[in-house]
Amino acid sequence: MPGPAAAMEPVEPQSLKKLSFKSLKRALDLFSPTHGHYPPPDPESQRIRISYKVNAEYGAVKNLAGEQSQEQGNHATVGQGGQTSKSSALVLADSLKDGNQNSVVLAPLPPKGMDANLPSRGAAGSVVPPASTERPQSTSALVERIPSRWPRPEWHAPWKNYRVISGHLGWVRSIAIDPSNSWFCTGSADRTIKIWDLASAQLKLTLTGHIEQIRGLAVSRRHTYLFSAGDDKLVKCWDLEQNKVIRSYHGHLSGVYCLALHPTLDLLFTGGRDSVCRVWDIRTKAMVFALTGHDNTVCSIFTRPVDPQVVTGSHDTTIKFWDLTAGKTMATLTHHKKSVRAMALHPQEQTFASASADNVKKFRLPRGEFLHNMLSQQKTIINAMSVNEDGVLVTAGDNGSLWFWDWNSGHNFQQAQTIVQPGSLDSEAGIYALAYDLTGSRLITCEADKTIKMWKEDPTATPETHPINFKPPKDIRRY
Repeated sequence: MPGPAAAMEPVEPQSLKKLSFKSLKRALDLFSPTHGHYPPPDPESQRIRISYKVNAEYGAVKNLAGEQSQEQGNHATVGQGGQTSKSSALVLADSLKDGNQNSVVLAPLPPKGMDANLPSRGAAGSVVPPASTERPQSTSALVERIPSRWPRPEWHAPWKNYRVISGHLGWVRSIAIDPSNSWFCTGSADRTIKIWDLASAQLKLTLTGHIEQIRGLAVSRRHTYLFSAGDDKLVKCWDLEQNKVIRSYHGHLSGVYCLALHPTLDLLFTGGRDSVCRVWDIRTKAMVFALTGHDNTVCSIFTRPVDPQVVTGSHDTTIKFWDLTAGKTMATLTHHKKSVRAMALHPQEQTFASASADNVKKFRLPRGEFLHNMLSQQKTIINAMSVNEDGVLVTAGDNGSLWFWDWNSGHNFQQAQTIVQPGSLDSEAGIYALAYDLTGSRLITCEADKTIKMWKEDPTATPETHPINFKPPKDIRRY
């Protein structure tokens, strides 16, 4: 006889796919017999449900006796009518209830002296309206309509492109507006900074000095200084009275992607690919702080006069609030799932918005409470955004899309598409930077087709020609 070892057959190892199919088959064998079957009825819940239906549907019948007494003036008829209405309500309730149901709870009848025109209360505590000749035919007519808590958007005129400015020889990557609202400057991949007249769009000055593309610009409100930053790791301070560089801030280990000026202090903030937001003293060129904590490129930044004085967004999908006194993180927002490439602070409210490829989100300052998402998704990489005092938020995409939003409601009221200029590829339709002028009536976009475009509201538009097509979200919890 063969031994026990010879009698055993070799066992083949089972693959993960085969084991998954086995588990699925066992689950189907276990749960498929009960699939599609309803749970057994609960008598108590059925009794409460029918009682509510009876009171909601036939509660008005109780006051018919009062109307008959006013019309006929016969008190005897009132009692008979009350008994008749009660019996009719019971008959209707019996027709509704199930065969196994034995009792139905009905609201008590009002006293004989009660005015029939006054509203009475049902068993569930809801107010039953007085009887009328036209009684409601369904329970939906008696249910209180709760209005949507979502704010209705204000009407805004659509924006249109009215001017195209050419002059740069590379992608236009950054923009800053003069505090006097008379000129603006743009930085480009052609390594130059150009200053343009805001009214006539004429070129006034060209500044050279960077050796790589210029990604950030800022004009000081307190001094005659212009600050620029680029991929050459340099941060420069230009004196606009002499039109030359008077200071350079050294310290970044890689390209500088964004910069901002403190509104009340002589401080400059820069962020770049080294994942650090650096704080500089404008006068002494000394680095006050190196705000570390991000795990990837710091690509967006804005400042405030009060805490949090600095807010940064990064490719690591987080937004950080910084304490300038201690040089540490105050809070970290992790609501986004992709890179936060742009942020916009509202000029009047204590709120700001941040943009990512997943969505545009609004937050409340100073704590950073999440308010809501915008009601549409641009579904592209958003490079820049800005908001004016009228509550018009604009976001610019990598595919040349320019979307306009109502700030309070998050309603997207216009979707524009930039037109690539002749001589450029269709893939060069991206918008890299944008800004409103100080009045908020003109919008300037910097684009990949080497042009600068200016936008304004359509003066011929009216609420009749461009109505608001708004539907509040069904699931408010998502927002």
